[in-house]
Amino acid sequence: MANRTSTQSLRSRVRYHFRGNAEGSTLRLSLGCLLDLELRRVGSGKRLTFGQTGEAKLSQWMADNARVCWVEHDEPWTLESELISQLDLPLNLDQNRHNAFHAQLKEIRARARQRARELPISA
Repeated sequence: MANRTSTQSLRSRVRYHFRGNAEGSTLRLSLGCLLDLELRRVGSGKRLTFGQTGEAKLSQWMADNARVCWVEHDEPWTLESELISQLDLPLNLDQNRHNAFHAQLKEIRARARQRARELPISA
């Protein structure tokens, strides 16, 4: 995020990944698609989530399987590009086209979005 400023704190971003929904969290979107949860249009039909049941299943899966850690750094934005280029981070799509899983994950997410657009809006 060297050229983008986040208005959220690390705590709020992590909390949203664990408690939010697929519309606001690219991590939740990727994990839900990989877990074969059904992505649906909700509300006005512009938002895409896994619905209440799917989001609850995803939250439980994350509580059971996902872990978060971090290190403090005075200028963390200086590290992001370097870390993405050096580590195998298959779920990170931003700046990560070199990853072997990048194209496959993009395709899985695109198919899920297309299916969601073909289904009726969920309540």
